[in-house]
Amino acid sequence: MSFIKDLLFPVKTSDPTTDSSTSISTSTTKEPIVEGLFTPRTLSKFNGHDDEKIFIAVKGQVFDVSTGRQFYGPSGPYSNFAGHDASRGLALNSFDFDTIRSWDQPIDDLNDLTDEDKDALNNWEEHFKKKYPIVGQLVAEK
Repeated sequence: MSFIKDLLFPVKTSDPTTDSSTSISTSTTKEPIVEGLFTPRTLSKFNGHDDEKIFIAVKGQVFDVSTGRQFYGPSGPYSNFAGHDASRGLALNSFDFDTIRSWDQPIDDLNDLTDEDKDALNNWEEHFKKKYPIVGQLVAEK
C-alpha cells in the first residue's frame, strides 16, 4: 500500500549537499543555441530527422528555424530546405530538390541569379532575420 501512496503522493525532499541558492531547475533552463561555423555536411544533420533542431542557410547565414517546424520540419511544405542552403530555392521561388545542393557539393555561389532573383533572395533573408535567430555561418569544407 505504501508503494501506491508514494506513487500518488511523492514526498518532496531536497538534496542536502546542494546549495539551494545556486541550484538551477532543469525545467526552466533553455538548451543553449549552437553557434559557429557549419559546412554543408555538418548543416545537413539539422534537418528535423537526424536532429530535432532544424537549421537552414540563407546567403551564408545559418538560421535556427526549429520554431517553424510545421513549415520546415518533416512533411512540412519547405522540408526540403531543412539542413541545406536554401538560397537558390528561395531566390527562384522553387521547392524542387534540383535547386538544392547536396552536402557533398560545393556551396552555391549564386552568380547566375538575375537581379529579380537577387531581390527575392534579399527579401527572404530579411524575413529570416526578423523571425529566426542566426546560429552560425555556412563555410566551405576544408
